[in-house]
Amino acid sequence: MNQIYQHFRQEERQFIDQVVEWKENVQNQYSPKLTDFLDPREQEIVSSVIGEHLDVKVSFSGGVEDTERKRALLYPDYYQVSEEDFKLALFEVQYASKFITLQHRQVLGSLMSLGLKRSKFGDIRFHNDTVQFICATEISEYLSANFKEIGRAKISLKEIDSYQFIPNKEEVQEMVTTVSSLRLDVIGAAIYNLSRQKIQPLITNGHVKVNWKVVDSASFECQEGDTLSIRGYGRSKLTSIEGRTKKDRVRIVVSKQK
Repeated sequence: MNQIYQHFRQEERQFIDQVVEWKENVQNQYSPKLTDFLDPREQEIVSSVIGEHLDVKVSFSGGVEDTERKRALLYPDYYQVSEEDFKLALFEVQYASKFITLQHRQVLGSLMSLGLKRSKFGDIRFHNDTVQFICATEISEYLSANFKEIGRAKISLKEIDSYQFIPNKEEVQEMVTTVSSLRLDVIGAAIYNLSRQKIQPLITNGHVKVNWKVVDSASFECQEGDTLSIRGYGRSKLTSIEGRTKKDRVRIVVSKQK
């Protein structure tokens, strides 16, 4: 286990232990295990823990190829995986789009207010007036019966086929810069062109995530491959750390949402 732990942060150990337990259950019971939706960092951990294991394999699906959040299927080597194994449902939200504008946080907040966990939902996508989301089929009937409003807007759901899911058209730009350290406030300030005085309260108030988890410590040490997001400012990825300059600053390469 220590060999696995050393590649990840201390706070990720609990999830690593969970993945190891899933793997052992698949080995012992010789039957597949389907997880809830995982964010990309969790998918990375699952892939690392399973590795090139001969007895247990893993596949991921979130409905279509370019989804961010996906369910993992751990399975014995004999098992033939099909898309039906992932138990996914795609819904389109029907609402009075002429009079109402919906936002991601409103849709997600209303879904969560039904008493459901975030891990039961995949990607939520928007295109013009169209709003769609993917969920686990085990909650689809409950949603159809109970998800009737977003905020004060009355809505209904229409189940559609996965090929109709709105494509992901996210554009990113690459930037190279130097920073004095890899602290979260320093990195965030450099990427989003903010002063440290402005970014620090955003961090302490829970508006900043690293690898899809809220981090409220300005001194948190970022690592290569980390994904950062700041509410209202978008998302970026610390693609690589290129070493130090002659002035002892750290050169970083960042991929940032346009």
